[in-house]
Amino acid sequence: MVRLKDIAEHVGVSISTVSRVIQNDKSRNVKPETIQKVWNAVKELGYVPNENARKLVTNQSTEKLRTMKIGWVANPKIAELNPYFSRLYEGVNDTLIKSDYSLTSINKEELQNESLLFKTIHESGIEGLILIDHLEQSVLDYIMQFIPIVGLDFFYTDKEITVIDYDRESAVKKAIKELVKQGHQKIGFLGGGVGENFKDLNEEKRYKGYRNALEEFGLNINPEWVINTEWNMKKSYFEMSQLIQTKSRNLPTAIFCASDLMAIAAMRAVTENELKIPDDIAFISIDNIEMSQYSSPPLSTIDVPKYELGAIAAKTIVDKVEGKITLPMKILLPNKLIVRESSNFRRL
Repeated sequence: MVRLKDIAEHVGVSISTVSRVIQNDKSRNVKPETIQKVWNAVKELGYVPNENARKLVTNQSTEKLRTMKIGWVANPKIAELNPYFSRLYEGVNDTLIKSDYSLTSINKEELQNESLLFKTIHESGIEGLILIDHLEQSVLDYIMQFIPIVGLDFFYTDKEITVIDYDRESAVKKAIKELVKQGHQKIGFLGGGVGENFKDLNEEKRYKGYRNALEEFGLNINPEWVINTEWNMKKSYFEMSQLIQTKSRNLPTAIFCASDLMAIAAMRAVTENELKIPDDIAFISIDNIEMSQYSSPPLSTIDVPKYELGAIAAKTIVDKVEGKITLPMKILLPNKLIVRESSNFRRL
């Protein structure tokens, strides 16, 4: 059993210094290099702070030690502001409640700061984590030493952890195939990227699917018809307006949108510029959030099983916590095309 004294001797500092670092005590200054040495020793020696945490880590749990708490790592406002993520959350929360577990929200920042990471993993009582927000690999590696995790949605598709998701590239191909069937050959893209400020389109899976689908159908990509909204509805509306006003003689006949919210904003720009949907520009998207059927016109979209994604993520993390699943799994749920008026127009 590793103690504070062992860490202090390993680093060559006092026990009180080690304690201040671990407790994130700012009352006295500790050199940054000393702080880093302490955390390196904590990880290297495998220090766990208390008896209850140690028993949980080593699966020596008893009924008294069980907390039945699962952490949800996502932007705290995401479930309120984005209907796609609100359905994921509902699926997670409802399923955990049925299994007598509770869901607690954890900010990404709590896991990026080493002292807060330590407290969250060892002192909050959480028995597993469902991850939506992106975490660095080093943070994932540390967490996985102590509790199971499940990645939900696109950030973790390529990671060596258990992931619940859907195949974005195949979903986009399904949408592009529908537009091609309707007679479209001039198809644009509107959506957000990945990475810092969502600027990198090339690594975004829906954009990859768009590129691959156009290539497969023998169609060219016109860079003027590719719009990076950075997942911002206002920007989607503005950039679509700009495209219409500056390229009025060379517009796409159809736009694939990477989310319903981006599509609905862009569609408003089209109608306000006195063009018709789908006669002048057709739209098809991904998500099938509830409001997509009430847009004007109703939006063609790929239905993603949002609630089911959340429910399966919850069931999977419970099975991992209870030792029923030990190996990492990749579960991809199916999706289906829903054709509505925004694209249902056959060109002659």
